[in-house]
Amino acid sequence: MNLFGGGDKPPRLPGPPRDGEDEEEDGMLRMSFLGHLEELRSRLIKCLIGIGVALVASLCFSDPLWEFVRQPARVALLNNGFPPDLTMVDPMEAFNIIWFKLPVVCAIFLAFPWVIYQVWAFISPGLYKKERRWVVPVVLTAGGLFILGGLFGYFVAFRYGLTFLLGIGKGKGVITMITVTHYFDIFVNVILGVGLVFELPVIIFFLILFHIATPRFLVSHSRYAILIIFTIAAVVTPTPDVFNMCLFALPMCVLFYVGIFAGYLLVLKRENRRFPWARTLQITLIVLLAVAGMLYVAIVKYGFKIVPHWPFLKH
Repeated sequence: MNLFGGGDKPPRLPGPPRDGEDEEEDGMLRMSFLGHLEELRSRLIKCLIGIGVALVASLCFSDPLWEFVRQPARVALLNNGFPPDLTMVDPMEAFNIIWFKLPVVCAIFLAFPWVIYQVWAFISPGLYKKERRWVVPVVLTAGGLFILGGLFGYFVAFRYGLTFLLGIGKGKGVITMITVTHYFDIFVNVILGVGLVFELPVIIFFLILFHIATPRFLVSHSRYAILIIFTIAAVVTPTPDVFNMCLFALPMCVLFYVGIFAGYLLVLKRENRRFPWARTLQITLIVLLAVAGMLYVAIVKYGFKIVPHWPFLKH
């Protein structure tokens, strides 16, 4: 040993053993602030490219898309005894709607799963390695729920609401004339609004994923969430009646608890516990059989029949 500081360095003492949390920390990717900005710019450009490709595809089918969009207006007008055509009061009105706004809205729907994937890819470096494996389920679920919400708004909420609104002035000396612009604005507000509302389970899942909330906290404060849901439904609903508001609010309440359930499964996975799927499926099957039995008795014994409008069972 050299007493004056020369010679070999002393041997390095071994550190304490690494636990599972340290191993998970190694699974998280590290990135500088400038690296985050560069990654954000890259993801935004990719989102715009995806929307641009969907926009070009939508422009090639503008006429069939418009026929699809105006179908609820045609049905609602005919059901109330009015001519099925919309009104154009501006020479540029049809061009702006059919060849510009409609393809943009369609492109947003088509590119939404791609946009969700880019958002997930941007935030995934801050997640543990095992949590990054959720990318495929999250993207498919988010995209599917958005499209499912749009379909629900198109086939259920918007049709019922429009038929109700047009029927208010029937027989009261009111001339019904719906412009293309006003109709399309209401259509977009409802369809996109319902599509975004259907993302509620994904939002709740992310809140639990990032430890912002817990399933227990969300369940214990669910009464406030239900109040907020009915308030949002009252704003989004195009009609003031309670029935159409419930058409929005009840699916939102179901989606709220679906999101809590998905978050609960995530918590169980973190704690290496399993959900009792077999018992749950048995109870669900019993409930479905009971409902099917009641419908069978109502139809066969009491003469009810299923109809495609409320109350769906008519004597």
